[in-house]
Amino acid sequence: MECHSLMFAVLALSLTPCSVLAPKPCNFPAIFNFGDSNSDTGGFSAVFGQAPPPNGMSYFHGPVGRYSDGRLIVDFIAESLGLPYLSAYLNGLGANYTHGANFATAASTIRQSNKTLRLGGVSPISLDVQFNEFYDFRRRSQTVRNRLGGIFKQLLPKKRSFRRALYTFDIGQNDLTSGYFANMSVAQVRGYIPQVLDQFTTIVKSVHGQGGRFFWIHNTGPVGCLPYVLVGMHVSPSDYDQYGCAIPFNDLAQEFNRGLKEAVVELRAALPDAVITYVDIYSLKYALVSQHKKHGFEFPLRTCCGHGGKYNFNLKLGCGGTKRIHGKDVLIGKACKRPGVYVNWDGVHYTQAANKWIFNQIKTGAFSDPPIPLKMACHRT
Repeated sequence: MECHSLMFAVLALSLTPCSVLAPKPCNFPAIFNFGDSNSDTGGFSAVFGQAPPPNGMSYFHGPVGRYSDGRLIVDFIAESLGLPYLSAYLNGLGANYTHGANFATAASTIRQSNKTLRLGGVSPISLDVQFNEFYDFRRRSQTVRNRLGGIFKQLLPKKRSFRRALYTFDIGQNDLTSGYFANMSVAQVRGYIPQVLDQFTTIVKSVHGQGGRFFWIHNTGPVGCLPYVLVGMHVSPSDYDQYGCAIPFNDLAQEFNRGLKEAVVELRAALPDAVITYVDIYSLKYALVSQHKKHGFEFPLRTCCGHGGKYNFNLKLGCGGTKRIHGKDVLIGKACKRPGVYVNWDGVHYTQAANKWIFNQIKTGAFSDPPIPLKMACHRT
């Protein structure tokens, strides 16, 4: 009888559904984001002036520091994890940091910047500065929360949140394009990519040193499909692909991404207690151009918000741009009537519809290495 009972127990265990043994969702209590304008929720606007209307028109009904008509990928990440939208670290007005903070700033680079925005075209708030902000925030938030208590306990994260949080990175695009606009050749930009990746690795290790364990890292998109590159750089007819994108610049972005993926592999070896997910944003953004109709978009390259030319884009008068006419400021950089059918919002950034489509693909893990869904990104497999 005992033998039969044991056999029955073993059989019952072997028939237990796999879902019972599957790991539970991670329930990240917070997100700490580092990046550029693709994930900036107000940092640049707080320092250099608000992103003007019609930015924010489709969802927020007005400017909220985002360079889009609505939500960004990082907003959809927060939504899906049941967290509020991230407050920009640099925007103290009305900010709530209980569930994380956003250190991303438009025009930021991974490389250290030694120029002002006006002189170099890139933000002085490079990735190392963003880390310094995070380092200070982590320390001071706990000092203020514990010493002052009260309302600050409702506005600042708990200590344990830093170790259990998801750390997201979406940066690198400006490291490539800033080189182009500084009159560097493609070969010269290629030459400093290893330096950029070394700096990125250093920052991830530094965040790990402050308790970060779960990392979600986006590669960079096809910059050769962005109107501000297509208009601002000389592209010979033979350098366009069949979809209208500039091949040399996309090739360079892919080279950067290969290096970034190798850097992630090295980071996994160096930080064995960390879980690091590499997310292929490039393939998805390129699919929106090359297969736009399949995915419900009508305009893959032409911008929704802008003025003039083949791409409805002008380097000197962008989205929300005005001209002084008869003593009045007249809006010239107007938005299209249907942003939802455009991939590109303003020549540099994507529409809310495009951001949402991209997020819906990456949340499943189908474009991640390892192929882990977003909600399971604290698990190794």
